[in-house]
Amino acid sequence: MLFTSIIFPFYLAAVLVVYYSLNHKNQNRWLLFVSYFFYGWWDWRFCSLLAFSTTLDWFVSHALHKSNDSKKRKFFLSLSLVGNLGVLGFFKYFNFFISSFQQLFQSVGYNNDLYTTSIILPVGISFYTFQTMAYTIDVYRREQIPANDFTTFALYVSFFPQLVAGPIERAKRLLPQLMLRRDFNYSVIKSGIPLILFGYFKKVVIADSMSPIVESCFNNYDLVSGPDLLFGTYAFAIQIYCDFSGYTDIARGISIFLGINLINNFSAPYFSLNITEFWRRWHISLSFWLRDYLYISLGGNRRGRLRTYLNLMLTMILGGLWHGAAWTFVFWGMLHGFYLSLHKFIIESKILDFDIWSNKIGSVIRDCFKIIFTFHIVCFSWIFFRSPTLDLAINYIVGILSNVGDLSIFKPVFIGGLSIILIDIGQRKSENFLWLNEMPIFLRYIIGSSLLISSILVFGWHYGTPTPFIYFQF
Repeated sequence: MLFTSIIFPFYLAAVLVVYYSLNHKNQNRWLLFVSYFFYGWWDWRFCSLLAFSTTLDWFVSHALHKSNDSKKRKFFLSLSLVGNLGVLGFFKYFNFFISSFQQLFQSVGYNNDLYTTSIILPVGISFYTFQTMAYTIDVYRREQIPANDFTTFALYVSFFPQLVAGPIERAKRLLPQLMLRRDFNYSVIKSGIPLILFGYFKKVVIADSMSPIVESCFNNYDLVSGPDLLFGTYAFAIQIYCDFSGYTDIARGISIFLGINLINNFSAPYFSLNITEFWRRWHISLSFWLRDYLYISLGGNRRGRLRTYLNLMLTMILGGLWHGAAWTFVFWGMLHGFYLSLHKFIIESKILDFDIWSNKIGSVIRDCFKIIFTFHIVCFSWIFFRSPTLDLAINYIVGILSNVGDLSIFKPVFIGGLSIILIDIGQRKSENFLWLNEMPIFLRYIIGSSLLISSILVFGWHYGTPTPFIYFQF
């Protein structure tokens, strides 16, 4: 079920009416039921995989907690990792690796038709797999006590607002909230409305407006002028940010309606001064998951400079592969691993440790240059992220550099970019993601009404064909 589908508001209203009429234990049971209903709306068979991960890690976590034998604990942890990653690997990567081996064999003159099968990728499998794995690893590290109630734990894994596209919640944040009764509080619920309005505005008005521009540029790169290809890259940068952060805003707003707070997954990432800061502001829950459970497990920065760079590269390559089963995602991750390693080298070597801007105006110019530079290296990597093949990505870049012609898509991209800049400036200035609630009431009504009306008008154009969120495919 899509947040942007016509049936979702009726579904949410029914959930809320029943939810606030129940006691705590039944609130969790009800949320668990409607979460599986929400997930099964795509394909009821997906629910079995969700239940498998939940049941596996429920038993593994309790076995880990009770045991003091290091060998047994490693065995139980391995059981969880193999079980979860095995399911994820089969559904997401089986055909990718088979076709890659097939191409490798053909390149050396050995033709062999390896077995492939048609596999439907379950929606959100990467998100809930990482969430339940984090829980088990935390229990193994003695940083988390297992939940005593299976229903509460199952709800932690399947909580519908963030089930299919995050944020990836940690048990120490979400589980304590699920263990408490949530009473109806109008002032709290009211604070979720601006988030939902911003989310729909980002998704329906901005992201979906960028979609046909992006499709046109990437599907017809050989017929489009270089300037338009460049702005097509900007359009995709706007689209993917508004699409994904819009989902997060809606998810957080719905969760507030339910008396639960989810972490913010984005913090004005395109205003980052460097690539390290970008990854602290973009897809925050995944960034910190990769840091805590992969980068640190590989050794982090504790084994010398070269090993640190290697760990960064491996972490980001696997992070790229997490996004999708294609070499373009691997290369995208490799690029970001290189960016992060280079930035770390520059900081540690102090080769740019000087400041020619001694006054306030000079500092502003310097920071603007850093923001623009960081944004453009991120946009360069987005070309590989969006392209279906590496060849197409390279040809797209060549087209930007060589194809001459007019710029015809400047206006919609400029308007979309300006809209998101104004929203993010408010968040960046206040560092408060509910900053609209603190504005004078008349401004709140003007901004809120504008967001609502524009979302309804544009949603009307797409009526009957809601566009899925981009990250649903991951």
